[in-house]
Amino acid sequence: MNKNPTEKSVTFAHQTDNAEPSPAPASVEVDVKSDGHNAEERDQIEDPSSRPDSSIVKVSEEIDRFLSILSSVKYKSNPPEIPDSVEKFVKLVEAEIAKYDSGKAPTKWCQVSEQDSSLLEAVDRISKLTNLLREFSSESEYASSHNRTSTVLQRAMSFLVEEFRSLLEDSDSAATNLRTKHPSLSSDHCVLPEPEPSGEANFPAYSPEVVSNMNRIATSIISAGNETECYQAYSIARRNAIHESLKKLGFQKTSIEDVQKMEWEFLEREITTWINAFKQCVTVYFSGERKLCEAVFLDYLSISGSLFSNLTRGVVIEILNFAEAVTMTKRSAEKLFKYLDMYETLRDLIPVTDEIFSEEYAHELTSEASSVRCRLGEACVGIFSDLEKSIKSDTGKTPVPGGAVHPLTRYTMNYLKYACEYKDTLEQIFQEHQKIEQSDHNEETGKGAKASPFSIQLMTVMDLLGSNLEAKSILYKDLSLSYIFLMNNDWYIMQKIKGSTEIHDLMGATWCRKRSSDVRQHHKNYQRETWNKVLGCLKDEGLQVNGKVSKVVLKERFKSFNAMFDEIHKTQSSWVVSDEQLQSELKVSISAVMIPAYRSFLGRFRQYLDGGRQGEKYIKYQPEDIETFIDELFNGNPASIARRRT
Repeated sequence: MNKNPTEKSVTFAHQTDNAEPSPAPASVEVDVKSDGHNAEERDQIEDPSSRPDSSIVKVSEEIDRFLSILSSVKYKSNPPEIPDSVEKFVKLVEAEIAKYDSGKAPTKWCQVSEQDSSLLEAVDRISKLTNLLREFSSESEYASSHNRTSTVLQRAMSFLVEEFRSLLEDSDSAATNLRTKHPSLSSDHCVLPEPEPSGEANFPAYSPEVVSNMNRIATSIISAGNETECYQAYSIARRNAIHESLKKLGFQKTSIEDVQKMEWEFLEREITTWINAFKQCVTVYFSGERKLCEAVFLDYLSISGSLFSNLTRGVVIEILNFAEAVTMTKRSAEKLFKYLDMYETLRDLIPVTDEIFSEEYAHELTSEASSVRCRLGEACVGIFSDLEKSIKSDTGKTPVPGGAVHPLTRYTMNYLKYACEYKDTLEQIFQEHQKIEQSDHNEETGKGAKASPFSIQLMTVMDLLGSNLEAKSILYKDLSLSYIFLMNNDWYIMQKIKGSTEIHDLMGATWCRKRSSDVRQHHKNYQRETWNKVLGCLKDEGLQVNGKVSKVVLKERFKSFNAMFDEIHKTQSSWVVSDEQLQSELKVSISAVMIPAYRSFLGRFRQYLDGGRQGEKYIKYQPEDIETFIDELFNGNPASIARRRT
């Protein structure tokens, strides 16, 4: 098949080394290399719509002259003729707003946009024009123009309010809209700042450019007399933003009824969340909101203060309502520590609000927060009152096996130990809430000062516990065991006090010395009740008859000693002294009395029983055996000497 001659010559021309390229293609190739933008980009960059319409600028000058003339008219009945430029200007503004609404505007509140400024200036002129035309509305021509400008102004306000709301709801809205509507625009055409990572440190996360644009729009809306719509849009958007931030922290508005229905485990977690949320509000959110409000309404600072107060007041009320609802739940001892955490949060953060809020609002906030804090304090005082009642009502008739530390003692002392970690706070609470009555507790703390209200409360609880333990000791039929029980519990109490500087300081040196003396007395009573009878078997009195040692009496002495010691070992091996130091001191004190006495008695009188079986029958223990068996006492393990020997 023959090819077209023209096609053949073109093909040949491109394949020939000496052939010169045609001028047209060469021109196109050079043009492409010299321009970094494609044709579409170049058209968009050179689009005159990306700059303020020159016709608006020209007509605006005419409108300014007309406004100047109109404002200087003294007699309302003789106004000047309305120039054609008014209708032309209204149409241009209307078209510009329609272009923004339709999304055909090249930018939407960009970082530096002449067109945005031009639109806002045009809206301001429409606003002034509307106000002046209203003054001459008795003239039909002016009434018609007034209706026309009012309609356009209202549309402009609706657009600006919506744009204002959009900027508030999304700090990146300008960049998002620009990229969505004009993805091919280069960054050189409209430089947008990279959005900063959102977080607590830069709350609320608006760029300076966005804040500046919000200020310009808000000023335009307020100047046109639409401040109510502007304030509502701002308040709703920012309130939603704060609520969303609190929601991310886990805190949401909860009714009093819902709080009261919560299980404690769940409510405990909610309180932790509440504390964190309140701290964030006072230290981060509120200060950020105040700065934003002042920046957006820079020309209306008195209004911004009121707006900020109204905005944050609703949030504060929600936060305080939760705390108040917590105080209305049923009291229980386990809630004390979370109540104290909430009390401290309110106490420590409320003074910070003085730096954030106006004096009037800060006073109102302080009053409301103090009221809630007071109720939390009353709940804490009530819990201690409940603790007193629970100690009094613990009247169980079953003694603790082995004379061990009673569960009531462990619970009470551990509870007080943890409570005293809040010593300063509890001192403050009881100072504020508890009426101090003169009583036997109004004694010296050991430092020359009268006991504080919380010290008195602590002593009251300790005395009630002591009385309860005394009553429980009577439940033991064995008097020696009752002394072991009292010794165990008093020792445990003293060790807890020694281990807590806070409790020790609150109880005072005088009280601590008295309780230590009680422990020593219980120790003496135990030794007297248990070992004095045994020691009686090792006395010389009554052994001699007619100046000679009576073997019969001596045998009875050894038999009595063996029987008593066997019984003590069998019984008291099952008794409990769990504290190693106390147990060691007890055994040492027993050994210090028994072993020397037995060794001496055995050394002086065993010769009268020497002689094979007779000696083995009555001399059952060597001094070393006595020491071994004493060491087996108070281990909580029932044992018998017979079983040990098998």
